[in-house]
Amino acid sequence: MKKTKKAFGFLAMMVLIASLVACGGKTNSNSANSGTDTNSSNTSGGTEKQAKISLFQSKVEIAEALEELANKYKEETGNEVEVWGSAGDAYITQLQAKLAAKEGPTIFSIASGAEAEKFKSYYYDMSNESYVKNIAPNMALEVDNKVVGVPIGVEGFGLVYNKSLVDPKDVTDLASFTSKMESLKAEGINGLSLSQEAYFLIGHILNTPFALQADPIDFINKLNNGEVKMADTKEFQEFAKFMEVIRQNSVNPMEVTYDTQMGDFATGKTAMVHQGNWSYGMLADYGDLDIGMTALPIAGNNKLSVDIPGGWVINNGAKPEEIKAANAFLDWVYNSETGKDTIVNKFKFIPAMTNIEADGLDPLSQAVFEATKSGNTIPWAMNYFPQGIIVNDLTPVTSEFFLDNGMTGEQYLKNLDDAWAKAAK
Repeated sequence: MKKTKKAFGFLAMMVLIASLVACGGKTNSNSANSGTDTNSSNTSGGTEKQAKISLFQSKVEIAEALEELANKYKEETGNEVEVWGSAGDAYITQLQAKLAAKEGPTIFSIASGAEAEKFKSYYYDMSNESYVKNIAPNMALEVDNKVVGVPIGVEGFGLVYNKSLVDPKDVTDLASFTSKMESLKAEGINGLSLSQEAYFLIGHILNTPFALQADPIDFINKLNNGEVKMADTKEFQEFAKFMEVIRQNSVNPMEVTYDTQMGDFATGKTAMVHQGNWSYGMLADYGDLDIGMTALPIAGNNKLSVDIPGGWVINNGAKPEEIKAANAFLDWVYNSETGKDTIVNKFKFIPAMTNIEADGLDPLSQAVFEATKSGNTIPWAMNYFPQGIIVNDLTPVTSEFFLDNGMTGEQYLKNLDDAWAKAAK
């Protein structure tokens, strides 16, 4: 698998993921100025007349706002973008059929990871487009050092903490994390809460040791082929120690649901949760909370897990004048005040671009936004896990670990390796 930038996560988050999205691939053209514009004339506003294009995407939540954006684009430039209706679960099937039949669309969204790899032969090379220079560090959608997709927003996760109970300086490595967990337990406070749902139990927290590998995708491929083991890799060995500390000093996550986790955190019964910026939607119901987000400090990691649920790519099979028009539209989206305002205030996304400011973000989204702008992030390696492995294979093993206090971290890693080997066949 060639290295591709992207991202993904939890159930509700997975919807987000399977909606925007984009990634890797081969391309035909290099510039918005490529091709011939057979409609080359000017509108009354002085904007060059472009070919009509189509845009197909799967995120139902932004469908109405996207239609509104297309209408504003026509008002401001005189050019047309036809937004094709969101197809929900049928999106990928319909997209594949349309691309195979050479029936468009000009721009489409694609989920990161394996889904993006599947369609990479259809991606146009955006590397030389003007809007690409504003993509935040590490957030470009790349294949073979070519930018092939532009992100619409980012999401991130880590240790969400109550500022009155935890100072990030107190949880910077295994030793300090352990000390803090033990002191909170002595005070009758649940130090760190995981919950029983698959991604909140193991999917997200396991991302960190994978993301800390020199080449996460290569490591996953080698793990799939039996060439490496988690049990033999130092970041995973420390991960297992973190899991032992969590089991020993916190409420058993098999007795905790996401709702309970958020409620206990919001009311001060829990000091930290391993969660993402999406969780603020539930926490906001409890009023103003003094909270923040810091890194899960496995192997001294000080970066949040941040990536893009996906983004937009341009179909390299479109006509040259349509590719030119698609680039003009994306340039307008990411550089015009109308486009930037839509991303932040209509789509409600955390910007993945350095030229887009976001005022009034909640504290968790603000932490993710700041990490994104600075490049202080690690990727979502979990997007490249074998399909279904988190829910079907890793969750049962992790559930057993939390139900069996006699299972060591070393044994837990061996069980994860065994589960992975079976799932990867």
